Amino acid sequence: MGSNSATEADGIGPLTIQRALDMARNTEGDLDPTVSAYLEEILGDIWDRIQAQPDTYILSKEEFAVFNYYRQRFDGSDIAQRAVARFWANYQGDPAELNDA
Repeated sequence: MGSNSATEADGIGPLTIQRALDMARNTEGDLDPTVSAYLEEILGDIWDRIQAQPDTYILSKEEFAVFNYYRQRFDGSDIAQRAVARFWANYQGDPAELNDA
């Protein structure tokens, strides 16, 4: 997912999806532009995959965490609702674990 080059933010080292989501969830006010751009790129990649396979694509746990963070953006989208429903229909883990994803 995302570009192959490591993205860094505020001297904390390379961003991972988990680190970027943690920063986004814990930031009051404006999110660091580097983190925001990183998450937007990841979200765009996820949405492209969903749109390419609107009836079959199953989000990974990590993809779901990003998609869920931006869920309001997709309110009213039947494609997005079906993608989330497919995730839950296929998810094998503990739903409580998703709070950490």
